[in-house]
Amino acid sequence: MDYLAARQAHVEDGLAAVVADVDPDELRGQVSHAALSGGKRVRPTVTILACEALGGDAADAVDFAVGIELVHTASLVIDDIIDESAVRRGVASTWAAYGHGGAVIASDGLIGEAFRLFSVSPRAMERVADAMVDLGEGEATELVAEPADEAAYMELARQKTGALFRAAAELGAIAAGADDETVDGLGRYAERVGIAFQIRDDVLDAVAEPAELGKPTGQDATMERPSLVRVADLTPEEAEHRARHQADLALEALDSVAIRDPTAGDYLADLAEFVVTREN
Repeated sequence: MDYLAARQAHVEDGLAAVVADVDPDELRGQVSHAALSGGKRVRPTVTILACEALGGDAADAVDFAVGIELVHTASLVIDDIIDESAVRRGVASTWAAYGHGGAVIASDGLIGEAFRLFSVSPRAMERVADAMVDLGEGEATELVAEPADEAAYMELARQKTGALFRAAAELGAIAAGADDETVDGLGRYAERVGIAFQIRDDVLDAVAEPAELGKPTGQDATMERPSLVRVADLTPEEAEHRARHQADLALEALDSVAIRDPTAGDYLADLAEFVVTREN
């Protein structure tokens, strides 16, 4: 098993363990469908790599990694309801499989399980709560009006996507026992990675094939949903340049952190490259 696969296996095992303990059976089925139907597991991998990069042990970060993936999955469940998207990760979205009520209950269950994992650390709770406030504000802003310009779009992307990436890295640093300055530095790195990730999502929605992406494409235009391509009237190639700039800023932030495990640090740097070139 390669380096990243080993860390992702920790996450998958942790997710399965959480789901196995969910009661009642009906809720377990809904939570299982949402949490165990695949995904890239980028955010929880960031949590584990951030911990290891600072000299921590992967095992110390697994619960936080699982928790941030549960929060992310809960947000996707709600996104799919808002967007009326029937497919997620190549399978039926949670609302399409269980109805709107079942999907909302699943989202609640995912959030509850996540915060049970975070509750061992007040620092973790604070960082995740801050990220969720950003996420909620971003979602609410998106429903009210489209961003007026590129700067407004970037702030929306920071709130909707960058915030959870930021929390993922911060949680890993907290698991490693890092001081607040180091936690903040890794958070800045991951927030920029998240913004680049969101811009790449916009590009893929415009140019990718649905079968390759694992979900319908063209949704941004159909749903009149903000995307950098539409808001700033950019070509996909121009939007990719914006994503590259965010990735470069992420690497600058990473360089400001004292890395103790070069291998984990290199993988964090590679992630900044991956998010601007990924195909799904």
